[in-house]
Amino acid sequence: MIDQQAAFARIDIAADPPRIEVPRLYNAALEFIDRNVIEGRGERIALIDESGRYTYRELSQRVNQAGHVLREAGAGMEQRVLLCLDGGIDFVSLFWGAVKIGAVPVPVNPLLTPEDYTNLVSDARPRVLVTNPDCFDYFDSMLRCRPPRCRVLRAGSDRAGPGDLARLMATAPMELEAAATKSDDAAFWLYTSGSTGSPKGVVHLHRSPIHTAVLFGQKVLGIGQDDRVFSASKMFFAYGLGNSMSFPFAAGATSIVSARQPTAENVLAVIDQHRPTVFCGVPTLYHNLLDSAGAKEAKLLATLRLYVSAGEPLPESIGQRWQALSGREVIDGLGTTEMLQTFLSNRPGQACYGTTGIAVPGYRIKLVNQAGTTVAPGEVGELMVAGPSAGAGYWNRRAQSIRTFAGLWTRTGDQYIVGPDQRYRYCGRHDDMLKVGGIWVSPYEVESLLIRHPLVAECAVVGQSDAGGLIKPKAFVVLKDPTLAGAVTIDALQRFAREHLAPYKYPRWVEFLNELPRTATGKVCRYRLREHLGV
Repeated sequence: MIDQQAAFARIDIAADPPRIEVPRLYNAALEFIDRNVIEGRGERIALIDESGRYTYRELSQRVNQAGHVLREAGAGMEQRVLLCLDGGIDFVSLFWGAVKIGAVPVPVNPLLTPEDYTNLVSDARPRVLVTNPDCFDYFDSMLRCRPPRCRVLRAGSDRAGPGDLARLMATAPMELEAAATKSDDAAFWLYTSGSTGSPKGVVHLHRSPIHTAVLFGQKVLGIGQDDRVFSASKMFFAYGLGNSMSFPFAAGATSIVSARQPTAENVLAVIDQHRPTVFCGVPTLYHNLLDSAGAKEAKLLATLRLYVSAGEPLPESIGQRWQALSGREVIDGLGTTEMLQTFLSNRPGQACYGTTGIAVPGYRIKLVNQAGTTVAPGEVGELMVAGPSAGAGYWNRRAQSIRTFAGLWTRTGDQYIVGPDQRYRYCGRHDDMLKVGGIWVSPYEVESLLIRHPLVAECAVVGQSDAGGLIKPKAFVVLKDPTLAGAVTIDALQRFAREHLAPYKYPRWVEFLNELPRTATGKVCRYRLREHLGV
């Protein structure tokens, strides 16, 4: 049993960096859910989704009911609970209910393929799986004869079957004692996007989310209890999990959640209906919103106090256009699934587009070469980060864990350079960098230029061998008007690149696509483009 009087982290946010003392006996569900009720915020709105509005007291009761349901279904301490769900009250209740009983929730994207799910289930070996009605029969038949036994529950259904979550929740007790977990126990897993290979399960600890919520959510973004946070990125991704749950719940704020796809039209509709104060998206979405927004939408977008971007680098031109449209900055940052949330970021009031800013308080950053030696100022190096939210490792991936989690430091695979202003500028992934004529070329630099051309909707650059076997840049381009694809546009784009880049950097080839291949998190799958070239 955990004594509620000593259950919470002790936080001094005024310190530089903030001091966060997490007790040894600690359950993260008490920190993010129960604490709001105990400290008098029970009647404040915690969550708004398509089904309604839920106070912190109602959320706490639903979390407790979900914990009972999961325990009765067979989930115990340290056993995995796979959540194949859209974001909303069921997801939130089950996630924190699992954490509260000491089980380990494993959120996954509900839009994956059967092959993806087969691999994830084989890897995670869950004891309970909760899914939407559309996937229930598939999972039920797949898992019925597969050891170890896994119980499948159906969420979001009005059917009265034996696995119906709503029926089970309705009769479950509203009180639940938290499991006596330790701060270093596994609390949840998050799978990486798989942009550089098969997804890997990152094991995160009970102590980790409060650090991200305070160090970035409160110290950098200034999220407080009067904020209403809307994240277009879903809860089953690290970025969306922090934006939609740990950041607002740590501050007693309100989380706005939509299960609809994050198209520009849907995002604008949610903003118009619920009037958030903070919006979190990815650069591709900001780009799509810019193409969709007129004077009416600009007036609506000006009502928010803060815009946040991560998930992929924010091109300088998109940041500048967004600020001109809305009158508000976009705060761009870098985070990884391995580090749980953002550790490198611009600051409100000090956004410098074209850079990823400086280290978040409480995190350390260094750039190293292939030998692991810190690079000289002005040289490109791999970014490594040390901080309190690092994962414990990859599940069942010993060699890859050793490679990525190197003592206090975590390798990101991202290549950066530090400018004279001490801000970090993104150069590309380690495997994406091109050596052209003996000189390193950043694909991101070429892409950032091409996206400024009025004909280009989006693009990606990879290396291709020329007739002599030498690597040169090739651009895959999605046009705003596909009917313009052809030799004239290729020539226009190459001339544009030669006018603004060093001669060796311009793309020697341009190929037009209807869309770029992307991961479930929206990142460009460059290895798919390289496979297309036979590289």
